[in-house]
Amino acid sequence: MLRVSGRGDHARAVVAEFVGTGFLLAAVVGSGIMGERLAGGNVAIALLANALATGAALVALIVTFGPVSGAHFNPLVTAIAARPRAAATIATFAGAQVAGAVCGVLLAHAMFDLPLVAWSAHARSGFPQMVSEAVATFGLVGVIMSASRRTPAAVPYAVAAYIVAAYWFTASTSFANPAVTLARALTDTFAGIRPADVPWFIVAQVLGAGASAALFGWLVPDRAVAGARVG
Repeated sequence: MLRVSGRGDHARAVVAEFVGTGFLLAAVVGSGIMGERLAGGNVAIALLANALATGAALVALIVTFGPVSGAHFNPLVTAIAARPRAAATIATFAGAQVAGAVCGVLLAHAMFDLPLVAWSAHARSGFPQMVSEAVATFGLVGVIMSASRRTPAAVPYAVAAYIVAAYWFTASTSFANPAVTLARALTDTFAGIRPADVPWFIVAQVLGAGASAALFGWLVPDRAVAGARVG
């Protein structure tokens, strides 16, 4: 999932993570704004538009940037995908993802003639929201680990399908990504999250990702690693 061999490859991968995460957030926030404006107060229609646009963007972005960086767009995915002792790679990818996410929100605001930064007042607090984020992230990491190890060509479609579904079956609408969560605190629109709720979302995401990595690491072991151990 993370194949970076030289300095040039690493630089390209970092830029790919920045640009890809930026476009992802532009799609999430922009489609939320457009959906809310056109839905006439119907929140279900706005959420459906937001979910479908996000899923479609994910397919395109993973296909586009996957060969360059693995198309993680998520610090937790990078942490799980990276080889042991790859702290520097994880840090640079995570930094690029957070910076890209913030720029994506600013870009969405610019496209819809909104203030570039508007702290969200959208409350997303409480135990059900935290459970939802843990579940959403658990499922996302599981889908990525299983698909990337057994059917890599299906990853873009599996991830997109899962996220579209998780928009609807989780109470939090499935952020499942610390970089996305941080950036969405900067938008007081349909996709926003109140800054005070961000830390608990990230805690839940980390717990969900850790549990999923442990389970799917056992359920669907990495064949390359297993082969190396056997040899």
